[in-house]
Amino acid sequence: MSFQSLGLRAEILRAVSEQGHTEPTPIQLKAIPAVLRGVDLHAGAQTGTGKTAGFSLPILHILSQTQSPAPPPGRRRIRALILLPTRELAAQVQRSVSDYGRYLNLKSLTVFGGVGFEPQARGLKQGIDILVATPGRLLDHVSQRTVDLSSVSIVVLDEADRMLDMGFIPDIRRILALLPQRRQNLLFSATLSAETRKLSAAFMHSPELVEIPHQKSTAELIVHRVHPVDRLRKRDLLAHLIRQEGWGQVLVFTRTKRGADNLAGGLDRAGIQADAIHGNKSQGARTRTLDDFKRGKLRVLVATDVAARGLDIDRLPQVVNFELPDVPHDYLHRTGRTGRAGVSGEAISLVCVDEDGLLRDIERLIKLDIKKQIVPGFEPNPSIRAAPSSIGRRSAFSGRKLSFAPRRRHGGRSLRSA
Repeated sequence: MSFQSLGLRAEILRAVSEQGHTEPTPIQLKAIPAVLRGVDLHAGAQTGTGKTAGFSLPILHILSQTQSPAPPPGRRRIRALILLPTRELAAQVQRSVSDYGRYLNLKSLTVFGGVGFEPQARGLKQGIDILVATPGRLLDHVSQRTVDLSSVSIVVLDEADRMLDMGFIPDIRRILALLPQRRQNLLFSATLSAETRKLSAAFMHSPELVEIPHQKSTAELIVHRVHPVDRLRKRDLLAHLIRQEGWGQVLVFTRTKRGADNLAGGLDRAGIQADAIHGNKSQGARTRTLDDFKRGKLRVLVATDVAARGLDIDRLPQVVNFELPDVPHDYLHRTGRTGRAGVSGEAISLVCVDEDGLLRDIERLIKLDIKKQIVPGFEPNPSIRAAPSSIGRRSAFSGRKLSFAPRRRHGGRSLRSA
């Protein structure tokens, strides 16, 4: 089936064709007709399956068919609101909306933290049709009365599972309470989990459920391997692997912002071009670093979990867990940056004795006994014991419970700015 068969405007089809898309993906085949019918929709599909076009194309079609309700002279009213958990995701979705709508008389804008507030306020004052936003910055505009949501007729919660994980639900509830009761609600997530179903039930009206089975399991798409190593030799081992295996582009995960900076600096001093991306860096710096990585000016991008959510990097061959995540599900989000669109990738974890319990939890989650490979010259010292802080640590897999509590804070800063 082609995009032409979905009933979209010729201007949209032209833009889609120019983006190199010829046939809709399974999620697009199911989501686009549902959105065009005007029903509430809860859709689940894995990363890299085309969810963004699944809601942005029909929204562009619907808005282009109708006029903005009673705007002041020369000013548009916001009719579609797209909410996302991170700055990078918001910027990516805004680019897609702009690309797909380039031949339509519609205006869009993105607002998120880490950049100037006033330019966003001026853009909102000029009038737009589609607003792409992160919850925290949108509420900042609400508190300053620089945004009017009274004309929103379509709202999208994208990456809803990540919204839940990041504690954004209280913010989402506040935002939804500001919207007209008569509206179309769209929720997109990686899976139709019990948590996302609970969320959709709280604000949607008899939603249609669409779930696209994973094309391949994690084990089929990604080659997983573990290199046991002492905690103090991890950086040397990483540099050795980058050089020996000729990695040209590698995304590396650490647990903390300070750890990301230290690792990137150490690699750079060792002659391996590297930089870090995390919530303490300005949005401009994060954007420049990501662009340098995509263009090949950086060999290594070191990231924290929050900063890396939603990064869109085509055909990323390797992902390295310099430190395993405390929550096993985050391993899936990390390694999901590679092995996308049917192209295989590698997930390499450098694991010290402190992380043996975390590794077992991850293996249980992905139902895989990951192969352990000791690199010659980096054999772990059997006399080294787990650090006291890791002894007796509660199993993150068995003990994790999703919370609907208010937004979590880290280091005195709200996760809205991460």
